[in-house]
Amino acid sequence: WLKPSTPPPQLCTRPAVAMDSNAPKLAKVEKVLGRTGSRGGVIQVRVQFMYDSAPELAGRSLIRNVKGPVREGDILALLETEREARRLR
Repeated sequence: WLKPSTPPPQLCTRPAVAMDSNAPKLAKVEKVLGRTGSRGGVIQVRVQFMYDSAPELAGRSLIRNVKGPVREGDILALLETEREARRLR
């Protein structure tokens, strides 16, 4: 058992200021462009990055493929921000 005089254990070992480069970047769905995939199970959307999660990407927009229900105004957490989806034909 711990003695009452010992300080509580440190829970966080990382500095609070440093951001994790692998942290998901938040992006807001601007427009739903359409359905794609062999059965239409993927939705193509245009997203714009938000300032809060990625100041270096703020305002930049990309076209991404999303699996599952999505609508305008939704916030997506993107793990990868370099790749852009091909446009629908």
